[in-house]
Amino acid sequence: MVLRKVGKYEIGRTIGEGTFAKVKFAQNTETGESVAMKVLDRSAIIKHKMVDQIKREISIMKLVRHPYVVRLYEALCYAEKYGFLQVLATRTKIYIILEFITGGELFDKIIHHGRLSEADSRKYFQQLIDGVDYCHSKGVYHRDLKPENLLLDSLGNIKISDFGLSALPEQGVSILRTTCGTPNYVAPEVLSHKGYNGAVADVWSCGVILYVLLAGYLPFDELDLTTLYSKIERAEFSCPPWFPVGAKILINRILDPNPETRITIEQIRNDEWFQRSYVPVSLLEYEDVNLDDINAAFDETEEQRADQQCDNEDMGPLILNAFDLIILSQGLNLGTIFDRGQDSVKYQTRFVTQKPAKVVLSSMEVVAQSMGFKTHIRNYKMRVEGVSANKTSYFSVIMEIFEVAPTFYMVDIQKAAGDTGEYLKFYKNFCSNLEDIIWKPPHEATKSRISKTKSKRR
Repeated sequence: MVLRKVGKYEIGRTIGEGTFAKVKFAQNTETGESVAMKVLDRSAIIKHKMVDQIKREISIMKLVRHPYVVRLYEALCYAEKYGFLQVLATRTKIYIILEFITGGELFDKIIHHGRLSEADSRKYFQQLIDGVDYCHSKGVYHRDLKPENLLLDSLGNIKISDFGLSALPEQGVSILRTTCGTPNYVAPEVLSHKGYNGAVADVWSCGVILYVLLAGYLPFDELDLTTLYSKIERAEFSCPPWFPVGAKILINRILDPNPETRITIEQIRNDEWFQRSYVPVSLLEYEDVNLDDINAAFDETEEQRADQQCDNEDMGPLILNAFDLIILSQGLNLGTIFDRGQDSVKYQTRFVTQKPAKVVLSSMEVVAQSMGFKTHIRNYKMRVEGVSANKTSYFSVIMEIFEVAPTFYMVDIQKAAGDTGEYLKFYKNFCSNLEDIIWKPPHEATKSRISKTKSKRR
């Protein structure tokens, strides 16, 4: 595998991919620290007129410095006249260096364990409110708050991520008119297309998240979007009997369909249920952030260079080196690469095979198409996209084949877009149709044969 390096960062495998960006594991070669590197295709951004949105995202990440928000690290730029930049840029790529979060999504924790305890739910909600309140104090509204965008660090604390749908207020006005976010979590006024206050809409989303933490399911969840929107606009929901009385009262005040009378973050902080065991986070004073460099990252005339080597020829699947394997396993537990068990909170949506890579790729394409999805193949990477099983949203998955050992290949599967719950259902159904190529440890293979034999006897 050809080693890739950008500045002082050694680049590992792709861990996420979207329309305009990839996210890769990377390591600071000077400090040894692991980071997440968001790689943006500058030409695609310009072609699709996304420059302003990406500039806004970078600006937001540079403004927000909080223990419960994913941090954008400072990085030296090769253009000396700029001094220091948080964004490394080449002629074709823009690199954003982000804090690497190891604990997975809060959504995975809910799916794996079900509803959380009152104490855990309150702790996460307190951290969420702290982070969101800080964002609002900087004039930043997230607009897509949901458990999938809440990561957990190694200490189990929340890290708010994904500011791709955020918007900075213009000229002091905080009335936004773009409908963003995931339908189940958005406020009624957002659905009305009449303009809304971003801060007040975020409070609604926080209330939906609190409900999900305590219940293990959504307060508003309908297959038919018209019915879903209608229930959201009327705030038509009910709390299950196990909800604490204090939490019920707070949720009802948050999920108020009238934004004018909805509880504010300041009022949430003073709520009796919220106040229990609440320890306000200590904030560090940061130096002022300079945003003048953002335009330079998109300026084709600036001489900014990065030491980057890559090989675009089709020479078989990429070979995972030791660095890739370590960061892939997230903590030296290399056994998880071959273990398809559910022992960790983060679902490992990958499998190992001993079949030839081309056979695996062909088999995956046939199965995906038989499930009604479109496929796009480039070398040993395949994008699968279409409408989700519940027919309510767009769905996209990235699959890539890696060589782990001379006779072993690993297929890594990542959600690129769509609902996480629907993605996990897809993964289960997809793999069930690939049993002939998925390698199992000897003891699992024996169990599988015994199970099939018993089934035939019946």
